[in-house]
This record gives sequence, C-alpha cells and structure tokens, in this order.
Amino acid sequence: MSEKQIEISLHHSLQTASGRLPMDISLYIPMGSRLAITGPSGAGKTTILRQIAGLSIPQAGKITVGDNCWLDTQNGISIPPQGRNIGFVFQDYALFPHLTVYENLSYGLRNGQDTKVVDMLLERIGLMELAGRKPDQLSGGQQQRVALARALVRKPVLLLLDEALSALDSAMRLSLQGLILELQREQGFTLIMVTHHLGEIFRMADRVVQLDHGQVVGQGSPAVCFTSQSLPRAALVLYGEVISSQVFPDHILVTALVDEQLRELEVPLDRQDELREGQAFTLTYEHSQALIQRIN
Repeated sequence: MSEKQIEISLHHSLQTASGRLPMDISLYIPMGSRLAITGPSGAGKTTILRQIAGLSIPQAGKITVGDNCWLDTQNGISIPPQGRNIGFVFQDYALFPHLTVYENLSYGLRNGQDTKVVDMLLERIGLMELAGRKPDQLSGGQQQRVALARALVRKPVLLLLDEALSALDSAMRLSLQGLILELQREQGFTLIMVTHHLGEIFRMADRVVQLDHGQVVGQGSPAVCFTSQSLPRAALVLYGEVISSQVFPDHILVTALVDEQLRELEVPLDRQDELREGQAFTLTYEHSQALIQRIN
C-alpha cells in the first residue's frame, strides 16, 4: 500500500433539525485503504463526501490527495468535480434515463480514453447482454451495478459510496460488496463509504470514522470501534428484517435476519409498529442491548 495520504480538513456549518451546528473534521487516510464513515442522521456524513467530490464547498478547508491539492480555501484553490478523478455512487443510482447502459458508462470516459474499458466493466458486472437497455428496463440491483461501473470507468483514484448498497436485498448487496473489493484490490483506488450496515463495515472497511453532530467521536478498526464502551450509545446501528414477532407484556420477541443471519431478539414494546413480519428495521444500542449481547 502506498505511503501517500489523503488529508482532509473541513470546517462548515451544518443545518440540522436542531439548528445549525459546526462541523470540524480532520482525516488522514492512507491511499489505497478502505474507510467507512458512520453515525446518526444529520452528523455530516453526506456533506463530507460531497465536499470531497467538489459538489459543494466548505466554508473553510483543505483537501490534498497525495501530491495534488484539490481544495485550499485560504489560497483560493478549488478543483471542479471533473478534475478530481473520483467516482461517486449514490443510493438512488443517478443514471441518465434517456441513455442506454453502454451510453451511461461511455459518458464517464475521459477525452481520448480507450472505450475497451466499458466492455471490460460490463463483462465484470455481468450486464454485457443488457448493454442496449435503458435504466427503466433494469432491476434496482442491475441499475446499481451500472452506477458502480460508471463510477469506475475513468479508473478513479478515489471511490465514494453514499449508502450506495443500502436499498438492495442481502444477496445483491453481498455480490456488489465482493465486486467492489475485487476491483479495489486490482485497481488500488481508495474507498470512502458512508454506511450504517455493520456487516458491510466489517466486510469492506479496514478503518471506521464515527461522526456525531459534525465531530469525529471515534475512529479505528471496525472491531475496536464497535466494542469500545467509550463511544456514544447511538453510534451502533444495526439493520434487520423481521421474519416473525410475538408480543409479551414487557417486550417483543422478534425472529429477524440481521447481517445475513437469523437472530432472536428481545426488543422494547415501543418498537412494535416497526417490527411486523416482513418489515425492515433499524436498532440503535439504546433500543437493543439484548440484541447486542446475543450477537457478540
């Protein structure tokens, strides 16, 4: 792995449901590594990705990627998104609806870039036979594979994922996680992803940054971050799908699929409306101490 680093210093005012909060972030990310950013809603996760990408500008900050300065507000430097050599995948795919799969990928090519990379990526994501279809003719999983391939067509130095896999079913999510890891090992790009999914963090990240109210409140390996008692209780968030539930006088007994495994959970009664058969749910540490004890 390269000794070069991505250095990010961002100072911004976040608009949240509680009013404006200062965001002060300093990150040092080894190039070629895989970082997960997690934390409660409104913590500033998506804002950070957008500012790294150049889609929005912080009130003050500096971003250097290896030897290249992408942003330095003090010296009036701000490289536009197209000059930052990034790939960005959103949760909602953001494909061009009027273009075919092949055309969506080709749109991302640099001037003069060999078009063979489009065929290679279509082959790798298993959509070569659908290259002539438009996005509305594809399933959600197929659209997300196209979005991923389009983000990688320019061979970016940095791939940003903003909860890009969270809307997919477990099988498709695992498949795309594996594909991203495989391509990352081959191409050596740095991966920065926003996710709440614990299984995804442990599988894909070698480091986690925990945010709360615009501040870094914990960082380290996934194992260290999610076993540390010093983290805020709201820092741990688990996703699951209810298979069945049974209501008792003082709790709900739920059989659920959590991180691709069946679990039996005891959950407080105030979550009853969210824990019906077939529904997806989110549990924080505060709501699920029994769950934490069972899965560790």
